[in-house]
Amino acid sequence: MNTEKEYLIFCDESDRRGTYFSNFYGGLRIGASNLNSVNERLVKKKEDLKLVSEVKWEKTDRTVESRYEAMVTAFFDEIDDGRLVVRIMFTQNACVPLGLSREQEVHEYYLLYYQFLKHGFGLRQMPNHATPPKLRIYLDEIGDTREQMAKFRGFIAGLAQDSLIRKTGLILQEQDITEVRSHDHILMQCLDVVLGSISFRLNDKHKAIPEGKKRRGKRTIAKERLYRHIYQQICRVAGPRFNIGISTRVVPYPDGQWSMAYLHWLFKPTNHRFDGEKAKKKGST
Repeated sequence: MNTEKEYLIFCDESDRRGTYFSNFYGGLRIGASNLNSVNERLVKKKEDLKLVSEVKWEKTDRTVESRYEAMVTAFFDEIDDGRLVVRIMFTQNACVPLGLSREQEVHEYYLLYYQFLKHGFGLRQMPNHATPPKLRIYLDEIGDTREQMAKFRGFIAGLAQDSLIRKTGLILQEQDITEVRSHDHILMQCLDVVLGSISFRLNDKHKAIPEGKKRRGKRTIAKERLYRHIYQQICRVAGPRFNIGISTRVVPYPDGQWSMAYLHWLFKPTNHRFDGEKAKKKGST
């Protein structure tokens, strides 16, 4: 019987629109009993590496590349030791949704975010606990209006009314859904680097050559090397030859949706058509 009294989910998002893949969402779930110790270890690692500013994927260059690798390794150590789980979701441009209303098109970003929170962390498969645990959700600052965010928080709070989530006893209240600055949370900074690297690779940004140049820029090369290191870490916790561009096989199904250390979810609308012109050519992943 699990005795965890509270869980926290930290979320980040990356490219809303990419060349091949879009709507990147990343999140991690951690039990409150582990939060302080994990934070302390990662903050100390950041200090030891003399990373004085916020750790972010977009800041990657040759001057921080090796230190970011060490930071990511420490982050995946926590995953490997079972103290937190990571989830990544994205869409493929070639999977064109059909039959969407105008409202659904306008609010696509929020609707997908909701699906990510509802299904990505296996909340419906939460195992039995000694007492019903509480859930807090921390969203990276999205930059939309207060009215939009208030509506979104109310929308997310509605997860507590999902019949399968309600059966688990999980407690989620609207006041426990909060926007925060990643600058203040080392877990979100590490998540940003991982999520950014996945978007970078899936959208072939590692091949980008600046206009008027014949070769890739130094920052692009540094980012590709960091991505390769991150991929090695993913394989360490999720298994060899992990395919970053498809949904991870959940084992055992569906319980693994809650328990597995690291999962990717390629979200595909139930009603869609495949547009090959928007897809990567075979062999380019």
